[in-house]
Amino acid sequence: MTTIEATELVKAYGRHRALDGMTLHARTGVTGLLGPNGAGKTTLLRVLATVLPADSGQLRVLGQDPYDAVGRRSVRRRLGYLPQDAGFHRGFTAFEAVDYVAVLKEHTDTRARHEEVRRVLDLVALGDVATKRVRALSGGMRQRLGLAQALLGDPPLLVLDEPTVGLDPEQRMRFRDLVSEAGQGRTVILSTHQTEDVAAVCSDVVVVKEGRSVFTGTPTELASLATGRVWVDDAKDPRAVAGWRVGAGHYHHIGDPPAGAELVDPTIEDAYLLLLGPQAAQGRGEAA
Repeated sequence: MTTIEATELVKAYGRHRALDGMTLHARTGVTGLLGPNGAGKTTLLRVLATVLPADSGQLRVLGQDPYDAVGRRSVRRRLGYLPQDAGFHRGFTAFEAVDYVAVLKEHTDTRARHEEVRRVLDLVALGDVATKRVRALSGGMRQRLGLAQALLGDPPLLVLDEPTVGLDPEQRMRFRDLVSEAGQGRTVILSTHQTEDVAAVCSDVVVVKEGRSVFTGTPTELASLATGRVWVDDAKDPRAVAGWRVGAGHYHHIGDPPAGAELVDPTIEDAYLLLLGPQAAQGRGEAA
């Protein structure tokens, strides 16, 4: 079943088009939106979450038209949304923070609401810190708290904006596991600029560049775009789109390989950098 059908979405801020004909179809499972900062990912997620209307284009979310008042209410009742900053009051306890969101989501029966709050806190392994103040939680705990409020009511659609930013490797691994579990039987839209997140949890991936989708498919299909265009050598090749030194001491290159080059299997990152173009690829090489 297709949960989201977005076609040729446009959203402009003055002369700048944050979305410039964006198309996205998403189904059950985890779909990763992969793109650099400024590509339009957050704007797209805000449109999908009914926070922001698109200027033009067609959109159906959970079978509803979010531009219609009745359809918009229906979507919001079946949606879990985690923005980049969940905005919890730092003086609230973890329980109070999620309970406040539950009230906003129209969970009116106090006993049932509190049971639901405890359920989602347990799901993200925060039940034992329910009485701890938000300001005292670690960054990883606050991210899990954001996921807990998004899971209220067991929504069929989760929209998560850069949920692993700022997490250390252990926290990132734990959060990926939670997102992977959340994708069982529901649709999760996960925005990221980390190719590792896509490889770890996504069944589908959409690469976003300058407000448009430039690739849609599986992570394996994305990596295959770089087949025959990745090679290693003992020295850096100036003809490559990008090249960087790896731990084994040789150089990893992407681009058009010279004759006789030692080709290697491509990764998602290799294909992603090729899709974004030389400037992004060179940035990766310089950073490495």
